[in-house]
Amino acid sequence: MKEKVILAYSGGLDTTAIIPWLKENYDYEVICVCIDCGQGNELDGLEERAKYCGASKLYILDVNDEFSEEYILPVVKAGAVYENKYLLGTSMARPLIAKKLVEIARKEGASAICHGATGKGNDQVRFELGIKALAPDLKIIAAWRSPYWTMDSREAEIAYCQQHGIDLPFSADNSYSRDRNLWHISHEGLELEDPANAPNYDHLLVLSVSPEKAPDEAETISLTFEQGTPVALNGEKMKVSDIIRKLNVLGGKHGIGIIDIVENRVVGMKSRGVYETPGGTILMEAHTQLEELILDRATLSCKKEIANRFANVVYEGTWFTPLREALQAFIESTQQYVTGEVKLKLYKGNIIKQGTTAPYSLYNESIASFTTGDLYDHKDAEGFINLFGLSLKVRAMKMAEVEGKEQ
Repeated sequence: MKEKVILAYSGGLDTTAIIPWLKENYDYEVICVCIDCGQGNELDGLEERAKYCGASKLYILDVNDEFSEEYILPVVKAGAVYENKYLLGTSMARPLIAKKLVEIARKEGASAICHGATGKGNDQVRFELGIKALAPDLKIIAAWRSPYWTMDSREAEIAYCQQHGIDLPFSADNSYSRDRNLWHISHEGLELEDPANAPNYDHLLVLSVSPEKAPDEAETISLTFEQGTPVALNGEKMKVSDIIRKLNVLGGKHGIGIIDIVENRVVGMKSRGVYETPGGTILMEAHTQLEELILDRATLSCKKEIANRFANVVYEGTWFTPLREALQAFIESTQQYVTGEVKLKLYKGNIIKQGTTAPYSLYNESIASFTTGDLYDHKDAEGFINLFGLSLKVRAMKMAEVEGKEQ
């Protein structure tokens, strides 16, 4: 019997060409695995296509709830954002995909896993680190880095497929390179390759409209959280994945969450992309506003540092590590009292506060107001300032003493 290889299959031209390529160059039985993280209609017709191209089997695994609850939610609770803008949509999905590829490899008794990520991107790192962490014995085939891979363009891939009796309606026309899941969609290529060019939003956007084309009427929504987890939208209880879906529609309608970023890839180069994260942007903002009321100053300050570190861990694909587990344990400990309701107004790309209520809020109006209350006397500040500024005063006195002697 032939050895089996598990192919991470999207149904696109690259992974379609890889099916006959694997059979020709490695003589493997090819089993395709598509992980449904919310790609929508991109999955239509995948089984027929995979088998037509020579795969013996196709698995389509719906992981939307697992993705939402075990990967997206920790990032939301952390407030993790890569390089101040990127909400980690592609990054979060890769370790889950690697995990599922390994699970099917074990089920099928496969000896290798193959992916179609290029040798210039982050995904090759994320996939392979995940596989190595979970199944160090499995062989990894990175098609684009293989000495047997000679195709360097879409035209070459289409020609290769046709030579192997595969005739599919793929076009050689240039288009954006996109990655879509429940959380976001990314866009790279075409005019975006030159940072001097403005994005062609009329041609580019999929989930959203530009703020200029958003409705002239604002829309107010509410989000309810329990221990950092969103549990209801506009008072209606629903699971996390459904909240994200509905927020995507609302955010997309109002032009929320469109970013244009030049980011630093793991492999050392800069790349420019546009990300649409309409629902995720709303969810992250609501969670942040709730934490403003609940977390004390020292914890909030430390959590911001942890958030940055957590974002790097996710971006770099080091999910299955003791560090990620330790950082997430800290984050979870901060969420015990992050419960309440956040109201927001959505208007032409903006998210505007409309009021937040929380049973564990540390905001005390009698203290914060300008009038003197029972818990705070303005005169108390004098002693605090004297102590807080003591080191500054001592240093200034010493500098004046030394300068006086030198003169």
